[in-house]
Amino acid sequence: MKMLVARVALATVCLIGGVTTTDSHHSSIVLADNPPETSEAENDQEVIVNNAEFGIKRINRGKANFIPTTQVPLQEGYVYGWRIQLDKYQGEVKWREVLRLPKAPETWSTEFSEDFSISKDGKTATSKRSQTPVNGVIENFWTIAPGDPVGKHQIEVYIDERLIATFDFEVVEEK
Repeated sequence: MKMLVARVALATVCLIGGVTTTDSHHSSIVLADNPPETSEAENDQEVIVNNAEFGIKRINRGKANFIPTTQVPLQEGYVYGWRIQLDKYQGEVKWREVLRLPKAPETWSTEFSEDFSISKDGKTATSKRSQTPVNGVIENFWTIAPGDPVGKHQIEVYIDERLIATFDFEVVEEK
């Protein structure tokens, strides 16, 4: 598994350019299972989630397209992840992501090793980040790497130890 750095420009492009989808058959918006009404952040700001989506990201001619889906093709280089729209949040957000896989991948890799841990069984990774929302959006993405498992996966996102979104998805072999 490889994690990509969330980029300010990418979030801006996604929000300004809108969500585009080229395959409506596999496209569906995935909202948090139990979207919270509110949460209090460390800086005493109320955290309100307007929207939470999971999907794949495709770069086409320099433009990033976020395609909501619950299925990620097991194809090296495919980028998948989440984005969460916060309402009127100002400043930095400290979030934690827990990624659960059906079995351990051959390898785990990230650019943030000091804020990244793996469970003893190798099936769960926890990442902690601080991120300033761009147009209210925080996000995180992973890249399919050789040895990643197929099957049901889950990502939970927390702000200040409060679960704000759960994304259930499946990595599937392409036919």
